[in-house]
Amino acid sequence: MPVYHTLGKIPRKRHIVFRRPDGGLYSEHLVGIEGFTGPAALLYHIHPPTMVTSARRVRETKYEADPDATLKHRHFRTAPIARGGSPTLDRVPMLFNSDIAMLYVAPDKEDEHFYRNAQGDEVVYVAEGEGTLETQYGDLPFIPGDYLVIHRGILHRYRFTKPAKLLVMESRGYVRPPSRYLNHYGQVLEGAPYSERDFRIPRELRTFDEKGEFPIIVKQYDGFNEIVIDHHPLDVVGWDGMFYPWAFNIHDFEPIVGRVHQPPPVHQTFQGDGFVICSFCPRPYDFHPEAIPAPYNHSNVDSDEVLFYASSEFMSRKGIEYGSITHHPDGIPHGPHPGRAEASIGQKYTNELAVMMDSFRPLKVAKAILPYEDPKYQYSWVEGGGGFSPPTS
Repeated sequence: MPVYHTLGKIPRKRHIVFRRPDGGLYSEHLVGIEGFTGPAALLYHIHPPTMVTSARRVRETKYEADPDATLKHRHFRTAPIARGGSPTLDRVPMLFNSDIAMLYVAPDKEDEHFYRNAQGDEVVYVAEGEGTLETQYGDLPFIPGDYLVIHRGILHRYRFTKPAKLLVMESRGYVRPPSRYLNHYGQVLEGAPYSERDFRIPRELRTFDEKGEFPIIVKQYDGFNEIVIDHHPLDVVGWDGMFYPWAFNIHDFEPIVGRVHQPPPVHQTFQGDGFVICSFCPRPYDFHPEAIPAPYNHSNVDSDEVLFYASSEFMSRKGIEYGSITHHPDGIPHGPHPGRAEASIGQKYTNELAVMMDSFRPLKVAKAILPYEDPKYQYSWVEGGGGFSPPTS
């Protein structure tokens, strides 16, 4: 939750003389969005951040779409995706449009380079793993269930203490809490499913004054670019502002429940441009004596629905597993699988855990995820399953 914050040493006022111990000036660096009018932070570097010694294009990253554009419900399993590669360079694209992309990675190594996404914000859901996100704003520890919100242009590097599985949502726009959760002063309202106390921000700033060759991979123009600078990029001695990485854990989301079934907006966690992100968490079911806790069939005629199942339980689904991803596109009604509505009647509680992303433009399926598709899923609402068989693992 971006509120004003400061770490380290800063001068009394902005844009005045601030000298290093050797008498030279610290280098001011303003980082922000919307052309000096949006959220921003002012960083003070030991060395100018402009000291580039080389630049090269590493590889293209433009997402390729499935050439089969048949309209259908789809199911992909991430469990068979082999663990391997870099947390930033080896992500598997799954679904995308001009506003949002969803990717997945289970890295088996840490990056030597630092990384900066100059194309968009990243919301990284930590399905598994622990560690620290190293940034110029300070260290941000993470644990399973964390959403890491890394705004565009923020330089960072992952350091793992336990193996990770990461769901990455890459947004062209600025990711923020839903506007309806905030008063017009920017404070989170009473009745929202979280408060400012639930958001974690960098608290420890480590400063490195080292010369050498330090590579930074920058994602821009649909490709990875390597920029080498002549000093350690974590040379910030202090900063202040409202533009920095932050974390929120899905288990700190406080579900809103009612006597009868509540629609998905009560689960909304983040707002983006052209999409929303929701958290389905363990909660009591609806408590009207005749309530049907399973969701009703629905057609959202201007949005696609994507669910990442962070546990193997989900009230309305059969045949999914931990790590499954379902895509229910605009144009086809969707709802509970056969028998799930009836089975939910009288149930008191659910332990489901899932991340939902709804986009307001149609999503394309990436070719890279096709080997992990369950092709029978589209027929799984037919009584008897239409040949659909739940996974055995």
